[in-house]
Amino acid sequence: MPEIRLTEEEIRYATLFESITGITPIDVVLDNEYSRIIFVVQKNQAALAVGRGGSNVKMLKQILGKDVEIVEGGDTPEELIKNSLYPAKVIMVKVTKSPSGSKVAITTVAPEDKGIAIGKNGRNIARARILAKRYYDIDKIILA
Repeated sequence: MPEIRLTEEEIRYATLFESITGITPIDVVLDNEYSRIIFVVQKNQAALAVGRGGSNVKMLKQILGKDVEIVEGGDTPEELIKNSLYPAKVIMVKVTKSPSGSKVAITTVAPEDKGIAIGKNGRNIARARILAKRYYDIDKIILA
């Protein structure tokens, strides 16, 4: 994954996140469009970060006044997209180049999970797009 440089504001959020969850995030993404902060954590740390019954997320949400979402990072674009669409069941992710040369991730989800993958007002697919672009320069995610 590429080196991500955090702004002062993002560092403040990361510090607060760490003080509440005990986990150091590897990235902090401010998504003003959906009024949320996305914290990216190491593999197998999302459950710890969320806390029992979502207690850490609830506390962060209360302090920050924004939605808080936690995503486990991924060593490959496929893994990151799969993690960022959780809890939707992702069957397959295939990264390919479009005729114009941009990277496209064709993502197959279980039919019953398509709504979950898209999310309310497209929140979940937008989260996957933001992270795929930020880490792997993928311009588009197509749900199949």
